[in-house]
Amino acid sequence: MKTLIRTAICASILFSTASMAAMMSDTTMVGGAAMYPSKNIVENAVNSKDHTTLVAAVKAAGLVDTLQSKGPFTVFAPTDAAFGKLPAGTVANLVKPENKATLTSILTYHVVAGKYEMKDLEKLIKQGGGKAELKTVNGQALWLIGNGPHNIQLKDAKGDVANISTYDVQQKNGVIDVIDTVLMPK
Repeated sequence: MKTLIRTAICASILFSTASMAAMMSDTTMVGGAAMYPSKNIVENAVNSKDHTTLVAAVKAAGLVDTLQSKGPFTVFAPTDAAFGKLPAGTVANLVKPENKATLTSILTYHVVAGKYEMKDLEKLIKQGGGKAELKTVNGQALWLIGNGPHNIQLKDAKGDVANISTYDVQQKNGVIDVIDTVLMPK
């Protein structure tokens, strides 16, 4: 009887460990947190210590429901350090209710309808002879620039350039690419 119980316990531990390993193998770590492909963009982003400003801005703009919807979306997600590059007081000013339209425009400029993984972005860049244009959810263009093998940059309407530091963070409703600069529309 004791052997049967020990065998059952060992089998249970082995199964739990195997299940956990399988779950973790499809995850990417962002901001110290595992990003699970079974969760949506918002459910994952709230756990990233590197995206607290982005999450607060998404909430202030009223975009939580949109980014939790079916999608698919490609989100170019600026880190807290990216927001820190903006002039002092910019973020505090943008999250005020009277600036909701401007904040929404900036945030939706970081979102493209459809799921574009790195290989898809590279293909578009190759087809465009080294650069490509994507239309963002806010209706304005964003440009992709090939900057060497597996190195894609984004150029915004103001001419600023963001680097993608983490590619293809899989989400239930799309994909996130982490960027180092906040993109600005016209």
